[in-house]
Amino acid sequence: MIRRFRPDDLDAIIQIWLDASIAAHHFIDPAFWHARADDMREIYIPGSDTYVETADETIRGFFSLHEKQLAALFVAPGHQGLGIGRRLLQEALRHCPDLTLDVYKQNANGIGFYERCGFRAVSEKVDEHTGHEELVMARRL
Repeated sequence: MIRRFRPDDLDAIIQIWLDASIAAHHFIDPAFWHARADDMREIYIPGSDTYVETADETIRGFFSLHEKQLAALFVAPGHQGLGIGRRLLQEALRHCPDLTLDVYKQNANGIGFYERCGFRAVSEKVDEHTGHEELVMARRL
């Protein structure tokens, strides 16, 4: 089930974000993600429209929208490969059909996932926080 974020979900989604970020971004020191956890908790999640995917009261993934951007889409590493990410992305697109997103160029799995879901790279940029190159992706209409 996908439902709107509730404040008591915060610890679970911060842990999912941290675990999935470290797993997906081997090219970034894990200390970076740990140092950003408070920003996620205090700035980014409260400033976004966030939804969680649950099964048996366990949060398995989440997405956050900020304006017309997919600011976050993360699935707990132990629950990846079950279609949760695709369901979360479909729900995000239901809320914002002309969604854009940023993904690190070194994150081949993430790029492949978004391409399979109908997104394509439209530009490139450098992430100001990490210095790593990112693709800006948008859906093919």
